[in-house]
Amino acid sequence: MAKAEEGLYVPSYCGLPQALEVMGERWSFMILRAAFNGLVHFEEFSAQLGIARNILSNRLGKLVDHGVLERIPSKEDRRKVEYRLTEKGADLLPAVIALRQWGEKYTMSVPSNPVLVDAKDHLPIAPIEIRAQDGRKLGWRDLAWEYREEEGEKRVVEEPEAG
Repeated sequence: MAKAEEGLYVPSYCGLPQALEVMGERWSFMILRAAFNGLVHFEEFSAQLGIARNILSNRLGKLVDHGVLERIPSKEDRRKVEYRLTEKGADLLPAVIALRQWGEKYTMSVPSNPVLVDAKDHLPIAPIEIRAQDGRKLGWRDLAWEYREEEGEKRVVEEPEAG
């Protein structure tokens, strides 16, 4: 038997190309980070990120179109709109934190400040990790691809005969 491999040439069988279509550039992640930090208005994003207005408008529109953010009328001023995280957007938090931790580990020459902490005990959060169902920490060499026909059902991939 051969080990199953991810079909890298068939993007429809992998969520990564679609995720990159939505989030695959710097400003989308910076806007998302700002939203996680409580920014909601166009002017706040513009002032805090230093992003050109046309690029900001384009990226916000794309994030709204993809359901990562939603546009809702401001409660304080109905003439303004707020950009709020959707559940789909909030689900990107582990990816954002993992990328931030990677950047802190490999690209910064000084410790990160401020530090992201657990609001309950004010201790720094642990590094994002891949864990097995039983809680074991996994590295990339511990992983394998396996085809599934239906929920929970395995399909064995046979090794082609040499000929």
